[in-house]
Amino acid sequence: MKIDLNSDLGESFGPWTMGDDAAMLDVVTSANIACGGHASDPETMFLTLTQAADRGVVIGAHPGYADREGFGRRVIPMQPAEIGRMVAAQVGSLQGLAALARTKVRYVKPHGALGNLAADDRTVADAIVAAVSALPGHLAVLAISGTELELSARAAGVEVWSEIFADRAYLSNGRLVPRSRDGAVLHDAHLAAERLVRFLETGHMPVIDGGTIKLAAQSVCVHGDTAGATDMARAIRARLKGAGITVAPFLG
Repeated sequence: MKIDLNSDLGESFGPWTMGDDAAMLDVVTSANIACGGHASDPETMFLTLTQAADRGVVIGAHPGYADREGFGRRVIPMQPAEIGRMVAAQVGSLQGLAALARTKVRYVKPHGALGNLAADDRTVADAIVAAVSALPGHLAVLAISGTELELSARAAGVEVWSEIFADRAYLSNGRLVPRSRDGAVLHDAHLAAERLVRFLETGHMPVIDGGTIKLAAQSVCVHGDTAGATDMARAIRARLKGAGITVAPFLG
């Protein structure tokens, strides 16, 4: 058995620092790099791209609503076509900087409120997939498991991979528990690692309101912006190794 370990990185802005990207890049196998919408700037993007490339970490674009004050966690009213153009602009920006860093963007993972909306709204999912398929580089999509974005990419013939979250609680419909609710974010690295191993062995994810839901995933996300994120990622990787599970990129 093998699984990819990814994290949302490059989310600093100017002199303001979010997380410890360099340390996280020593643990994960794929990096979802913010591209100027919810966070980041050209220098941050370039630095993160360079750090990822130096470590052989697969690079993905992490576009989100242009809402730095809300960190991309608020839905901004937009038409689906506008969302598609926003995604294309942000991913294209990261691709340009990747060229300067002599590396490549391989996939796209929508961030925050945009990702959650694309999980449920097929028109938004279709707009994102259309943007991804129009961009150069034959980009893949990394989608929350069991969502409209996943289905849209498959229907359009776009390479798609599914992810689950090591540090987030789930609802019985397979969606993430809103951050406004208690227990939405998992902080205990040991419990998160044990839950993940059980999921990989059974395919069943525990849900906050009791029971489990069946999901499939080729990648596991550990958010880089939460307290103790790097320690959790290290604990998870060590636990996976102990369970005989290989940690490797979902894209070769």
